[in-house]
Amino acid sequence: MIFDEKHTLARKMFRQFAETEFTTELIDELEKTEEFNWDIHRKMAKFGLLGVKIPVKYGGQGGDNLTYALMVEEFARISEVLSIYANTSNSLGSGPLLLCGTKAQKEKYLTPVATGEKIMAFGLTEPGAGSDAGGTLTTAVPDGDYFILNGRKCFISNAPVADLAVIYAKTDPKQKGSKGISMFIMDMKLPGVSTGKPEEKMGIHGYPTSDIIMDNVRVHKDDLLGPLHYGFSTAMKTLDGGRLGTAAQAVGLAQGALEESIKYAKERKQFGKTISNFQAISFMLADMATEIEAARELVYQTAVLRDMDSPESTKYCAMAKYFAGEMVNRVVYKAVQIHGGYGFIKDYKVERFYRDARILTIFEGTSQVQQMVIAGSILK
Repeated sequence: MIFDEKHTLARKMFRQFAETEFTTELIDELEKTEEFNWDIHRKMAKFGLLGVKIPVKYGGQGGDNLTYALMVEEFARISEVLSIYANTSNSLGSGPLLLCGTKAQKEKYLTPVATGEKIMAFGLTEPGAGSDAGGTLTTAVPDGDYFILNGRKCFISNAPVADLAVIYAKTDPKQKGSKGISMFIMDMKLPGVSTGKPEEKMGIHGYPTSDIIMDNVRVHKDDLLGPLHYGFSTAMKTLDGGRLGTAAQAVGLAQGALEESIKYAKERKQFGKTISNFQAISFMLADMATEIEAARELVYQTAVLRDMDSPESTKYCAMAKYFAGEMVNRVVYKAVQIHGGYGFIKDYKVERFYRDARILTIFEGTSQVQQMVIAGSILK
């Protein structure tokens, strides 16, 4: 894709920020402590990165989906986990509010999310409702001017540090499956709200994930988000944007792995010459570069379709997420293989890339869920 000047400059700025601020020391600290780094969060907020896709009138930068995808890609090229810091507020964190929040709700909640003052979690997944999100068991029962929420959400990114959460709960138990589910903006400091112990994950260390438990939590009716009983469709629309972001992460991470592999192949000597001279290695690098470029173009096309509000965008979001997520796992496999035994050592970046890449075929909907969406679109 040929970029205009605006997107060319944005990409240059995102790359410069990542290469300057995502230091080896910071990434090593995240890997070691697995704790959220507030300093880099505040720095991203200062540069407006947490609200790249949020309208200017609500404290954001008003950027389009292509700008958003470029930011996530460039950040993930250095660190997938740090790309999530900027991705969440522009994606799942703000998505439901952008889609159906009232003016008052946007001013109250969206603005502090865009400026980094507040962190918003997306509470959809449950222990028994992962790929089948329509199996939600969390309930919200009306009680005067309030709804009383009870239930448990799991695998919720940033839950331990979140100030707010969009919670999906069953409000009409007579309706089956995905029907009768509503959305609520829940203050994480309300009585009855608690979070579980942060999960010890394979990768993306430094972005905590945990359960959200609700025990008779009273949420005011003013914090009902969107129409009563019709929250599930908004969740699916929000996930479209999340899938674009995930696909961009996959492209960025894969590019980082390719660059490390090229560098290593040009330096590592075996049998009297650098391993880049061996066809077995050079052909792996060729495969990696080709797959990355194919995924990159699909991601950019998907972003443009979303900016055009194309009816095809849902299918393309699923395609981009599916193809890029599978692609990055093939790429990092080859990156570790090219590094040989060194690729298995934490001193080398590809070891981290390999672990971080695995989640990209799982969160925001597994590869199999994307296949279901794609097949449903082309067969209707």
